[in-house]
Amino acid sequence: MSSTKFKGLALFILAVSQLVMALDYTIIFVAMPSLGQELGFSANHLQWVVSAYSLAFGGFLLLGGRLSDLMGRRRMFMVAMGLFGLGSLLGGLAESQLLLIIARGLQGLGGALLSPATLSLIMSNFEEGPERNRAMGIWASMGGVGMSLGLLLGGLLTSYVGWEATFFVNVPITIAVILLAPVVLSESKANSATKRYDAAGTVSVTAGLLLVVYYLIQSPVEGWLSLSTLPYVLLGAILLAAFIVIEMRTSEPLISFRLFRNRNLTGAALTAFLFSASFGSLYYFLTLYTQNVLHYSAIQSGLSFLPLTLSAFLGAKLINKLLASVGVTGTITMGMGLGLIGFLLLTRLSETGSFWVMIPGTVIIGIGQALTFTTMFIAGSTGIEPKEQGVASALISTGQQIGGAVGLAVIMAIISAGLSSNTSLEMMMPADLNQAIHIAFLIATAVALLGVVVAFTVLKPQKSSKQEEINVTVSH
Repeated sequence: MSSTKFKGLALFILAVSQLVMALDYTIIFVAMPSLGQELGFSANHLQWVVSAYSLAFGGFLLLGGRLSDLMGRRRMFMVAMGLFGLGSLLGGLAESQLLLIIARGLQGLGGALLSPATLSLIMSNFEEGPERNRAMGIWASMGGVGMSLGLLLGGLLTSYVGWEATFFVNVPITIAVILLAPVVLSESKANSATKRYDAAGTVSVTAGLLLVVYYLIQSPVEGWLSLSTLPYVLLGAILLAAFIVIEMRTSEPLISFRLFRNRNLTGAALTAFLFSASFGSLYYFLTLYTQNVLHYSAIQSGLSFLPLTLSAFLGAKLINKLLASVGVTGTITMGMGLGLIGFLLLTRLSETGSFWVMIPGTVIIGIGQALTFTTMFIAGSTGIEPKEQGVASALISTGQQIGGAVGLAVIMAIISAGLSSNTSLEMMMPADLNQAIHIAFLIATAVALLGVVVAFTVLKPQKSSKQEEINVTVSH
């Protein structure tokens, strides 16, 4: 456990690491028109500024979880922050498209190693009970808040400093965290006599996930049955099937399938998938609406997300009372339900509208986002042995990353089939683009409804005594 006098600082750097990861997922959206124009990106190639991050993050998460458990959570935390900081530095210095995409991939790799290490460090540095639950609540709430804050910060930095600042802002943060980590965090690792890394399982699942995510990213552009994309998903599926066979036969598997008997972990991973497939697509389409339909500048676009950011902070404040009164299942149900309502309200956006029309929908979504994101991680850590916390966290985060890729791919496929225009969304006329955005929010509504159903049917309902134990105090 962390020294008592460093507990606050330990929680601070773990929360900051979660905030930085969430920020980096969305901060780039507002900056993309500026960097795309300066570096000469085509519309199709520009998507890889986002996709390279998602591909590396989703592909290497399970490897990151296992390495965290075996090599030491603090050590992996520091290595991951170093990779993330290096990727940020290279991104800010990039003068070519290739270097920028490589930098985003490096950031994604850092995030994949960082995410499972941070949750495991909370388990090992804070006492079980109210102290740990409070720490976990603050850590997880930074993810929900960070995604909306990224859009606001991206607009401010791009307008007043330049798109490079959306990368450089991470560098001093990562340096400070790396310097503080050995002082304020205690090391922990799983007890394993052999320390086998399950090389076959690691290679098969990592390669399989990378290929599947690549297919989901490229298919809306190239075609779902295109010869340039279909072989990737077929090979990916074969590798993932091989991974299952390998894991059932090895003595120390990368993932023990008995983990899926834990209804809370399974429900949390499914919730993370549906959360990212619905809430995760919001930022891309709202940015398109503000910049390509309303023709807002980067700073105007960023400021239009201020209500979303503030409501996410409000949602984080409500989690304590909701968990105490309705438990994990009820809180996630409310979060996804609020998302459903918010997405429906956003279907009222028009090409002649304004910032004010966005506010009701984005405020409701911001509250629901904070409730769901925070609580799904709390649910997923319930009943998991300390030695498997890294892998369990990685499973939830993998669900989140794959969900985002699948959600956006499905939305883009339906939009492409439903509209006559074959051009990219960025090149559409405002009226056509607004129609496409309506379709996106209707699909997000359906996915959020499915999330409500999953919360009711998969997550294990908790008795009142348990609800009192999982009492999360979120303070900022």
